[in-house]
Amino acid sequence: MKKKLITIFFLAAAVIGGCKEEFALPEITAPELTTVEITRSVDLTFDYITEAGYKSSVLSAAGGSAVIKTDGSAGSLSGSIIVTFTAGSDAGAGSVTLTLTDNEGMAEEAVAVINISNVPTISVTENISSNTTWQTGKIYILEGRITVLSGVTLTIQPGVVVKGRAGSESNATALMIARGGKLNAEGTSSSPIIFTSVSDQILPGNTESPNLEPTLNGLWGGLIILGKAPISAEAEAMQIEGIPTSDLNGLYGGTDPADNSGTIKYVSIRHGGANIGEGNEINGLTLGGVGSGTVIENIEVVSNQDDGIEWFGGTVNVKNVIIWNTGDDAIDTDQSWAGTLDNFIVINPGDECLELDGPEGTLAAKHTIKNGTIYAGSAQGIADLDDANTASDSFVDMNNIYFFGLMTGQDFDAVPTYYNCTFSNFQATIPSGTTLQTFFKDGSDAYTTSVNAGARTVGANVTNFSGWSWTSVSGSLQGF
Repeated sequence: MKKKLITIFFLAAAVIGGCKEEFALPEITAPELTTVEITRSVDLTFDYITEAGYKSSVLSAAGGSAVIKTDGSAGSLSGSIIVTFTAGSDAGAGSVTLTLTDNEGMAEEAVAVINISNVPTISVTENISSNTTWQTGKIYILEGRITVLSGVTLTIQPGVVVKGRAGSESNATALMIARGGKLNAEGTSSSPIIFTSVSDQILPGNTESPNLEPTLNGLWGGLIILGKAPISAEAEAMQIEGIPTSDLNGLYGGTDPADNSGTIKYVSIRHGGANIGEGNEINGLTLGGVGSGTVIENIEVVSNQDDGIEWFGGTVNVKNVIIWNTGDDAIDTDQSWAGTLDNFIVINPGDECLELDGPEGTLAAKHTIKNGTIYAGSAQGIADLDDANTASDSFVDMNNIYFFGLMTGQDFDAVPTYYNCTFSNFQATIPSGTTLQTFFKDGSDAYTTSVNAGARTVGANVTNFSGWSWTSVSGSLQGF
C-alpha cells in the first residue's frame, strides 16, 4: 500500500508540473532616436508588455548616466518606464539599455539610441502664438503638429535644422502656417534651412544626412502653408488635406489674391509624408490658397511619402524647385492654382511626374509650368491631366521642358483641345525602338509636333541647385 501511495504522489506531481502555464518573454519598445545637448538631460519612455507581470528593471548607459524616473508597477501586464538620461561632456553617440524581468524570472532588453550634440536643441510643444525667432546654429524639435497662428510671424534663420517626431493619423507631426500667419524662413545658398526627421543625425552646417538614405520616407509630416487667396472649390474656404477637421487652423482660401504668407527661400524638406488615414498623407510642401504676396524660391523636397509639392488654388509663384524620390506625384496642382512654377527638376517620383488638375468650383484660373527637367525613371507616368471634374479642367500652359529617363508604359496623358492647355518647346530623349507618339499622346497625335526627340536646348538651370541641395551635393544631378 505504501508503494502505491508514493507512485500516485509522483504521478500527481508530474501532472501538475506538466500543466504549468507557459508565459511569453516580455516585450519592450525603446523610444526613437533622441537628440540631447551635452551635459543636458532628457526623459526616455520605454513601453512594456509582460504576460507574467512586471517585477523589476535595471539600466546601463553609454555616453552619460541614467536613472529610473518612473518605474513599472509591480505585477502589471503593461505600462511604461520613464528613464532620465544625462549626457556627458562629449558629443557623439550615447545609449540606454533597459533590461526588464518579469515574475517568472524571464528577462528582455531594449536599447534607446541617443545623439549627444554640442548644438543647442529646443523642443517645440505648443503652437506659435507670438512673434518668434528660431536661431542659427540650433536644432528645433517639433513634438507634434505645431501651428503658427493668425497674426503671428515665425522667423527661421539660415542654417537652422527643424526635426519632426514620428507620428501618424491625428498625431502626425507638421509645421503649419495658418491663414493670417507668416513664415519667414530665409536660408542662403551656403546655409540652407533643413526640415527632417528626429531619426536624422544631421547637424547645422551639414547638407547630407550622415545616417538616412534619400529614399526613406514617412518619418514625420511636412510643411503646410495656408493663405487667403481664391480657390476653386465647393466653398470659399476649405480644410486642407492631412489635417483633422477638428483643427480649424487647417482652413485655407479666401478673396485676397495678393495675400502674403511670408518668405521661404533655400529650404530642404526631407523624409516626410506621414499617413493620417487611408490614402491621406501629408505632402512635403503643401500650399493651400497661398497668395502672390508670398515669396517661395529654392525649395528641395527629398523622399516624401506623398507628393513633393501640392498647390490647392491660390496665386503664389514658385521658382527653383527640385523634387527627388517622392512616393506619389512630384508636382500636383488642384483647384485652379493661378501661379507659375519656373525652373524645376523632378527625379524618380513613385506615381506621376506631373498631376495637373483644374477647377472644382466656378473659378477657372490657369497656371504656368516652364523651364523644367524631368527624369521619369521609375515613375508610373509622365503627366496626368485626365482627372477631370468638368469639361474645362486642367487649365495649364507648359513650355521649355526636357524629358528623359523614359520607359515603356509611361505617357503624357492629356488632350489639349479638350482641356484648354498649351504645350510648346518640349524635348525628349526616348528609348530606342519607340516613338514620340508612344509617350506624348492625345489619341490623334495632335501635339507631338511640339516635341523634339533627342534635342536638349531647354530645361532647368541646374546651377541654381548647386551647393545647398542634398540632391546636388550627393551627385544625383550629374547628367542634368
